[in-house]
Amino acid sequence: MALPSGTKLGPYEILSPLGAGGMGEVYKARDTRLDRTVAVKVLSQHLSASPEVRQRFEREAKTISQLSHPHICALYDVGREGDTEYLVMEYLEGETLSDRLAKSALPLEQTLRYGVEIADALDKAHRQGIVHRDLKPGNVMLTKSGVKLLDFGLAKAIAPSAPAGSLTALPTQQGLTQEGTILGTFQYMAPEQLEGKEADARTDIFAFGCVLYEMATGKKAFSGASQASLISSIMTSEPPAISTVQPMTPPMFEHIVQRCLAKDPDDRWQSASDVSGELRWLASAPSGGTPAVSVQSRNGRAVAIVALLLLAAFLAAFALARLRPGASHPQAVRFLIAPPAGVLFTHDVVATNMAISPDGRHLAFVASSQGRRQIWLRDLDVVSARPFEGTEGGSSPFWSPDSRSLGFFADRKLKRLAISGGAPQAIAEAVNGGNASWGPDETILFVDNTGQGTGQGILRVPAGGGAVAEVTHFDKKRGDFWQAWPSFLPDGRHFLYSVWFGSDKGSIRLGSLEQGDLGELLPIRSRALFASEGYLLYVSEGALLARPFDPKGLRLSGDPLTVAGRVPYFALTGSADFAVSQKGALAFVEGEPQGRMAWFDRGGREVGTVGESRNLEALAISPDGRRVAVSVADNKAGSSDLWIDDLGGQPPQRFTYSAGAEFAPVWSPDGRQIVFAQDPGNGSVRLRLKKVGDTGDGEDLLAPTGFQIPHDWSSDGRFIVYSDDDPKTHNDIWILPMDGDRKPIPFLKTSFEESDARMSPDGHSIAYVSDESGRSEVYVAAFPSGTGRRRVSVEGGSQPRWRRDGRELFFLAADARLMAIPVRVGEPVDLGPPVPLFRSPTTVSNRSELAIWNDYDVSPDGQRFLIRVDLVSRDTMPLTVALGWAAGLAR
Repeated sequence: MALPSGTKLGPYEILSPLGAGGMGEVYKARDTRLDRTVAVKVLSQHLSASPEVRQRFEREAKTISQLSHPHICALYDVGREGDTEYLVMEYLEGETLSDRLAKSALPLEQTLRYGVEIADALDKAHRQGIVHRDLKPGNVMLTKSGVKLLDFGLAKAIAPSAPAGSLTALPTQQGLTQEGTILGTFQYMAPEQLEGKEADARTDIFAFGCVLYEMATGKKAFSGASQASLISSIMTSEPPAISTVQPMTPPMFEHIVQRCLAKDPDDRWQSASDVSGELRWLASAPSGGTPAVSVQSRNGRAVAIVALLLLAAFLAAFALARLRPGASHPQAVRFLIAPPAGVLFTHDVVATNMAISPDGRHLAFVASSQGRRQIWLRDLDVVSARPFEGTEGGSSPFWSPDSRSLGFFADRKLKRLAISGGAPQAIAEAVNGGNASWGPDETILFVDNTGQGTGQGILRVPAGGGAVAEVTHFDKKRGDFWQAWPSFLPDGRHFLYSVWFGSDKGSIRLGSLEQGDLGELLPIRSRALFASEGYLLYVSEGALLARPFDPKGLRLSGDPLTVAGRVPYFALTGSADFAVSQKGALAFVEGEPQGRMAWFDRGGREVGTVGESRNLEALAISPDGRRVAVSVADNKAGSSDLWIDDLGGQPPQRFTYSAGAEFAPVWSPDGRQIVFAQDPGNGSVRLRLKKVGDTGDGEDLLAPTGFQIPHDWSSDGRFIVYSDDDPKTHNDIWILPMDGDRKPIPFLKTSFEESDARMSPDGHSIAYVSDESGRSEVYVAAFPSGTGRRRVSVEGGSQPRWRRDGRELFFLAADARLMAIPVRVGEPVDLGPPVPLFRSPTTVSNRSELAIWNDYDVSPDGQRFLIRVDLVSRDTMPLTVALGWAAGLAR
């Protein structure tokens, strides 16, 4: 019997009915104590006499209370009023997925987005030993903040996953549902569930496959005229291929769903995390493109990119042929380029990472192998890339107007090199690298990143070398602190560039070689490029946009059109990975990095998980081993914030709130404070100190000087170890005393890059990373003298970490193996040879040099490692190449 409006259940006043399920009725209600709207679910009166159902209802409350996830409906309270038992949950506004599917199938982009969110929610539940057992569109709510998974009323608790075996090895528990009893909705049941066998996580994965199929096609995967024929269909038949209903379905999506729907649980994806990783990878491909096939291991890490790249090359050659002189209107074609085997794409937030030649035939990109960075070349009508000899250590590639030479920054110089071969030619000094553009009259515009904050504008130099002159100047009244991203317009006299000013402002501006600054085009922090199709390309809130632009009248018109919706973006420098030629070729990275934190033992076995999947940048375990501070990036905002996750399973707490970027967290020895790096958007990265639990912004530890990154806090609390950037000596290691006048002391100040310094627990040594050998290696030196320096890694190393008792030193080798060095404590420290423990599941590249991204940390006893497991790694995300892309926009 329905409850009338005004009925009181404890402090909750019933407002109106919302719906009914198999075990209860749901009402909209008001929490009279907190004056908020909630959803109240009560046990149906006609079932209340059943002790078994009452028990199952109580179990639902306990089940939901264990789950805290943004895509799982939150439980607020449980109670009993007379004979009425009820749950109080968050009130959700939106529609169920089943109501939405009654209208039509979903677009692929929505299917992938909702699929990832559902998979993440299931993964959270499964890792806490909970199987939903009744996943279906009616139990998925679509809200403004994404999906919400509802109704764990049929969930049956299973023992948490054990590393020694799979879910099928777990003992069957005696519970409320006896073997042979069917619970759930027939249309979405796995074969083993229909047979009344024990359900596990893979049972939910089968149901999830049914839901994915229905989202993509608008039709149910299995159907029948009767219950018996429906069961027979599920047990023996395969659903029609999705491509027969939706012909443009990517083959990879078809593969994901087919494997979810395998009859034998052992043939399915073995975890929701695996499915989530596949969907995220596919979502990073352009919607109109032909995605490559990613073959992944059970932990979701990509181990191969195969097959369809050959087709992509054919399409590229076809499109290039249509772009040659005399061709008719070009066809819009998109394809993906994966990093070569054993190579990782490199990303720099103050440099360009790719460039397409003006003739549209060659793509240059920056990549690293075994810790060594180099520029690679890929001809767009072939399937392979090659390292470009002479560009070792290079960054920010840019092309000559005739497409015969490549410019780049390396060895503190601006250089050029003919693609036909030969030795590179130095053009100008550029101490900290930068970005550049090559004009048709053989003038190069460039930025030396040393000029950041020093009053240096856009520079010009003849392409053959010569005098360097400043073209634009800092506006002191406006508060300029950085000018960057110069890019010539077609006439070779005007150019685009970007300016950062004030505390957090920036704009895309026009300039000329004769007059300097000509004014603002857009009040947006982004690099910008002009495409000959008549568009200005730039990034705003993580989307690559194209807006009509007249290069002769120097005017914008119309509204921006979206080229790609999710481009990795760093707002504080305007960095985003995209490049365009003047012959209709466009390249960009699309997608969002995602990772999760997992515990691994010394044998490399995963033994637990922490938190949810996010765009994780860094992690640091508290000294007591009970919490972890993490840096989480927001791709849309282009910044990052710090959070504190409780390793006991409590919900994460946000630690920083500013509009800038906070990263590189370091705990105080007592765990009461965290020092971190903050880029407030004014051109300086500074050390900030904040108490855990404090709602304020914290305090500056030092006056901003450059690029201050904290690395460690000595175990006695006396010193903070950090690095800072110097125009002459690059990145150096400093010591900040925490008593007295806090005057910094240089520890290592050389001409090489030193970073990621960690002090030994006894305070006698510092382990750090240096590139003095030509690649990143781990060294140990005595503290405070800096003497007795010893290299401890062999073929590349990064991220040194001491065990809390000082008896081991760990680091990551260039091939991602986690290495352990036995240590005999004393003065001097006695170090044994490095011993490999296991290959880390995280992606290791030269991005770790500044210790902005900390990929792992060590438990206090040194027996477990908390590691960021890449689900979608930015270093392996494929490049999208779009040919004839403007024609696609016009349609």
